[in-house]
Formats: sequence, structure tokens, C-alpha cells
Amino acid sequence: MSTPSANEALGRDEIAHLARLSRLALTEEELDRFAGQLGAVLDAVAQVGKADVGDVAPTTHAVPLTNVLRADVATPSLPRDVVLAAAPAAEDDRFRVPRILGEE
Repeated sequence: MSTPSANEALGRDEIAHLARLSRLALTEEELDRFAGQLGAVLDAVAQVGKADVGDVAPTTHAVPLTNVLRADVATPSLPRDVVLAAAPAAEDDRFRVPRILGEE
């Protein structure tokens, strides 16, 4: 005896139960439509689960990843007085920004 497909196993009652658990208010038409759609998705997932992957090594990505960022190396930057001269407001050798907290 074969196992029923997801389409056969999922009925309106199961979809209504899932909707309640998800706190979704579904109409009668949506229950019917989503039962078929969710069943089709579960059938597709079941097909993927049948794939023979015994000789495939576990991976985290389908393709190898390479770090494309440059090394974090300190380099000279602009002099402080040049940067602060271009700032909208400066005070005590720092950028002056509007206060966002009620603290001093």
C-alpha cells in the first residue's frame, strides 16, 4: 500500500487548523485554494526528498565561496582639521551632532 500524496493527505480541516495556528483568517474559498497549493508544494518537497544523495558531501553552499573583501590594513587618512573644516558643525575636535538622549 502506497503512502498518500500531500494533496490527498491535506484537507480543508488541516488547512483550517494550520490557519488557526498561524492566526490567519481565511475564507472558505481560500481554504479550498490553499489546500491544493500547499499540497502541491509538499508533493514537490517529497520528490526532492527521494533524490539519491548518499554520495554527496554535506555543504553549506551550492558553490564555493571566496572572500572578496580586502585585508583590513590601517592606511593614512585625511588630517583631522581638514575633515572637521568640511563638517557642518564641530566642537572640541569632534563632529557636533544634535543631542538624541536627555543626558549631558
